[in-house]
Amino acid sequence: MDIEAEIRALQLDSAEDGTGMAIPEDAKPEEVEMTDKVEEVEMPDKVEEEGTKDEVDTKSQPAQDEPKVKDKEVAPLEDAEGTDEMESQKKRHLNVVFIGHVDAGKSTTGGQILFLSGQVDDRTIQKYEKEAKDKSRESWYMAYIMDTNEEERVKGKTVEVGRAHFETETTRFTILDAPGHKSYVPNMISGASQADVGVLVISARKGEFETGYERGGQTREHVQLAKTLGVTKLLVVVNKMDDHTVNWSKERYDEIESKMIPFLRSSGYNVKKDVLFLPISGLVGANMKTRVDKSTCPWWNGPCLFEALDSIEVPLRDPKGPFRMPIIDKFKDMGTVVMGKVESGSICEGDSLLVMPNKAQVKVIAVYCDENKVRRAGPGENLRVRLSGIEEEDIMEGFVLTSVVKAIPAVTEFTAQLQILELLENAIFTAGYKAVLHIHSVVEECEIVELLQQIDPKTRKPMKKKVLFVKNGAVVVCRVQVNSLICIEKFSDFPQLGRFTLRTEGKTVAVGKVTDLPSSSTA
Repeated sequence: MDIEAEIRALQLDSAEDGTGMAIPEDAKPEEVEMTDKVEEVEMPDKVEEEGTKDEVDTKSQPAQDEPKVKDKEVAPLEDAEGTDEMESQKKRHLNVVFIGHVDAGKSTTGGQILFLSGQVDDRTIQKYEKEAKDKSRESWYMAYIMDTNEEERVKGKTVEVGRAHFETETTRFTILDAPGHKSYVPNMISGASQADVGVLVISARKGEFETGYERGGQTREHVQLAKTLGVTKLLVVVNKMDDHTVNWSKERYDEIESKMIPFLRSSGYNVKKDVLFLPISGLVGANMKTRVDKSTCPWWNGPCLFEALDSIEVPLRDPKGPFRMPIIDKFKDMGTVVMGKVESGSICEGDSLLVMPNKAQVKVIAVYCDENKVRRAGPGENLRVRLSGIEEEDIMEGFVLTSVVKAIPAVTEFTAQLQILELLENAIFTAGYKAVLHIHSVVEECEIVELLQQIDPKTRKPMKKKVLFVKNGAVVVCRVQVNSLICIEKFSDFPQLGRFTLRTEGKTVAVGKVTDLPSSSTA
C-alpha cells in the first residue's frame, strides 16, 4: 500500500524533527486511506514541509486491541524509535484510591501529585492559597485541587470521591480520592471498588495516627474494606513527616510501621509482597516526585512515591471476555451518558449492548476515556459512554452495561460465604438478620434467609453440626435475599463483581464473596 508507506515515512520524519504529536490509537488504516485520499491527490511529494503533515500524522495510527490511553499534552518524541515504541506499547493504566482516616492528608497528597505532575498551574495554586488563607486554613490549599465543592472546602472534609488523572514516564493513573470520615464510608466503598491499587495515608503527627488506628478509627475499617473490595496492592504512606512533632523522626516512622504490619497481615495482606511503606510530606511535596533530600531525612534509602507507583504491576485483565461495566453515575448530555469502570471485555463505538437488570437494548454512540473521545476501550479503563435506546431515568446506579452474549445474571437471592467482622452490641447473626449490601456499585438492603453451614477457620472445611447463629470472627455459608433484582457474578468467575460487604448503622459487620447463583437467574 503506497499510501500507508508514505504515511509511515511521514511519521518517522515528524518524529525526527521533534514535532511528533500525540497519536490517537484508535484510527483504523482503512479509515486513513479514505480520509487521506483526497489530500493525497493534491499533496506533492514534499508533503513533510507542509502544515498538513501533522494532520496526516495524527490520523495514521493503526488500530490496536487495547484502549486509547494518551492524553492531549504529550512531550515531543525524540527519535524515530520513540514512535515505533509508542505504536507497539501504549502506556499502562492503573486506578489508585487514596484511603485513610479523616484528616490524614489524602486530598492534600492527591493535590500535590497533580501539581508535581504538571496538571495544575502555579496561578491556580496561588488562587487556592489565597482562598484558604481567607478561610484561615492556610494548610488546606493543596486539598482544594481534589475537593472541588464548597461544602468540602468549608469543612475541610472530602464527601464525594474525587477523580483526577496524571501520568508518569510509563503509566497513566486515575486518582480516586476517597472520603475518610465515617459518615461517608459508602462513598469510600464505591471509590475503592473501582481501584487496582490503594494508597493508605497515615498521619505521623502525634495523636493523629493513634486516633485513626484505634477501634472505631477509619484506618482499620478502610484497610479491611480495601482488601474485601479487591485492592490487592497497598502503598502505606506515612504523611506529615515534616510536622514539628515528628521532624522526619525514624523512631516515629518505625513505631507506625511496627503497629501497622500485624494489622495488615490479619486483614489478609501479604506484607512482604503486596505492601510498601514510605515516608512523605504531602503539603510540601517531600519524597513524592523526587527522593527526599538526605539533609532532611538521612535514614530513608527507599523509593519516592512516584517510583513506588510506577513499580506496581498492572493486574491481569481480559480484553476478550464478556463485556461488564457497572454503572456508577449517569446524566443527560446529547443523549444518555453512563459512567463506570470496565471490569471485563472491550467496548467499541457502534456496539449493541444490554443494560441489566432491565434488559434494555442500547447502542454505543460514543466512548470517552479521560475526557478524550476514543473508538474502543478495554478493561480497567474509567469511561463515559453515550448510549441510545434508553432514557436517563431508566438507569440506576448499580445497573450493569453488559454484552448481549453471556449477559450478566440478575438475581434476588444468592449463596455467599461470609466472614463476620464485628457485629453491633447485642446483635445475633442468624436467619432474619438485615443489613445493607454493597457489591460493586450496588447498594441494596438485604436479609440473611438461611445459614447453611459454618466453616472451620483452621481447616477451611465445613463443620458437621447444624448452625443456627454465629458470632464475631466466624466464617459461614448462607443464603442472602434482596428486595429487587441486582446484577452480580460468582466470585470465581468475576472477582470484582462477586465480592461484597455488609454494613449496618454505619459499621461494616461482614465481608463476603458470592459462591453460587440460582440456576433460574435471568440472564
